Amino acid sequence: MRFSILTLFPEMFSPILECSILGRAIKRGVIETRLVQIRDFALDKHQRVDDAPFGGGPGMVLKPDVLDRAVEQVQNERPGWVIWLSPQGRTFSQEDARRLATLPHLIFVCGHYEGVDERWVQHGANEELSLGDFVLTGGELPAMVMVDAVARLLPGVLGDDESATAESFGEGLFDHPHYTRPAVWQPLRGSAAQPVPATLLSGNHGAVAAWRRRQSMLRTLIRRPELLQRISWSRQERRVIEELAKDLEAMEHNGDPRMDGDFLESLDGKKEL
Repeated sequence: MRFSILTLFPEMFSPILECSILGRAIKRGVIETRLVQIRDFALDKHQRVDDAPFGGGPGMVLKPDVLDRAVEQVQNERPGWVIWLSPQGRTFSQEDARRLATLPHLIFVCGHYEGVDERWVQHGANEELSLGDFVLTGGELPAMVMVDAVARLLPGVLGDDESATAESFGEGLFDHPHYTRPAVWQPLRGSAAQPVPATLLSGNHGAVAAWRRRQSMLRTLIRRPELLQRISWSRQERRVIEELAKDLEAMEHNGDPRMDGDFLESLDGKKEL
């Protein structure tokens, strides 16, 4: 898969694309990236990529002809899906990452300054995406986030392909809690020792899998209950969720529920899948 990134600041991407998982995937040829300097497609001697907005107002606006030439060259090399990164776009989600991971070539166009000429957005972009309801100085950070989210779903990028489906949002649920050694941890502040939930130390793989499934349901129920409505549950799983919801409602009368080991362990084993 190829990721093409059109930007005025290509040097920002080196730390992301040369390190860790993405860096190894690029070296192995699992994914391909190309950084395109938008300024190279300005025709005047000053390589001007922006101009003042018609009608007046603050800031500068990226010129449509410059962006058009940049995207056209990338498209001529290999046709791709053009994504304009803007705070006005639809909020990027894991579902978008999965959808985009099926495409052979993604072209991210990073805005800067006040914005871009609307005519280019209407003419040159296939879709407009955002990270959320806040404004950044440019589209470079959203591009980094989306490239990472999409790339890690591709076969061969992660060391364990199951990791991409077993974690948060892999099937619409939050990930289950994770624990490692020591089995009993003593915080530097506070006196109470913190043990790992007993089920995870049992050696019973079936029980561990069931515990993790329950905790994914529970964590999603507490933090983002609306996500549960998007999943097709079995009758037995739906009953477990309903019983967990009743337990949480009862516990809220005695204080806010906590996602710590004691709280998770208190509900572990009470609901069978």
